Amino acid sequence: MSDFFTNVVPWVVAIVTIVSVLACGVVLWIQASKKLKVSLDEKTNSTGHVWDEDLKELNNPMPRWWMGLFYITVVFGLGYLAYYPGLAVWEGTSQWSSAEQYKAERAKIEEASAPLYSQFAAMSMEEVARHPDAMGMGQRLFLNNCAQCHGSDARGSKGFPNLTDSDWLYGGDTESIRVSIQEGRQGMMPPMIDAVGGTQEARAVAQYVLSLSGRSNNSVLAQLGRETYKNVCAACHGAEGKGNQAIGAPNLSDRIWLYGGTEKAIVETIRNGRTGNMPSHAQLLTPEQIRVVASYVWQMSNAPEQGK
Repeated sequence: MSDFFTNVVPWVVAIVTIVSVLACGVVLWIQASKKLKVSLDEKTNSTGHVWDEDLKELNNPMPRWWMGLFYITVVFGLGYLAYYPGLAVWEGTSQWSSAEQYKAERAKIEEASAPLYSQFAAMSMEEVARHPDAMGMGQRLFLNNCAQCHGSDARGSKGFPNLTDSDWLYGGDTESIRVSIQEGRQGMMPPMIDAVGGTQEARAVAQYVLSLSGRSNNSVLAQLGRETYKNVCAACHGAEGKGNQAIGAPNLSDRIWLYGGTEKAIVETIRNGRTGNMPSHAQLLTPEQIRVVASYVWQMSNAPEQGK
């Protein structure tokens, strides 16, 4: 879309806006100064339309106070454009912007809520996860910032990890979760169809991957795909398919699948690769809020209240 915009567009917008406002003022002036035709037989401004014998339609000018209101709107419009950045080429004398207003409002809210979160600063995140008030706050933070992808129940969906089980791409301890929230994660599996040798070889690898988790598989194809897996896939997922949390490589030996655990889904992953992006929340949440929501996420799969 950026190809449709040039430096000329803002000036066009500004000129059209100013001309439109001024044109309204000109139209009002013309209408207010226009002399009305007076009939010859009567000194009235009748249009000649009569109803019920004596009800005449007159063509009188609008009241001056009414016209004055319209003039005020024109002046107000010009003043508004001068004070606020209503024109695309003028920042306005107030130097106001929605971004700066958002920052100011957010700073005010953070200042007011800081004492609520500071009480947990001296606690470990495991201790925070056992605090009822902290978990109530963490739940609200999660619903406002995380549920859009992971679901309100945190069970995720295709392409979005389930946060309530014990399967973690980058580690499920409190610190790893905190880092994921604060810094974000960028997962990427490149297309490997050429590396494995084609579609048939990809099917064989998929069958071997299914065998790693004890799922139903074609044993003949699985044996054929075993060597290819060791030569191509083991570098990231490990020889036994246990994955590598250091790089976010999934564990293929369990029955938890981010994009589906069928041969079709696995072959699709091998052919097209996968890209997952967890955005950083450092600009949305304070460090104290991140600790609380990280503790909330951790407790959902670790049941700290039971000492697990």
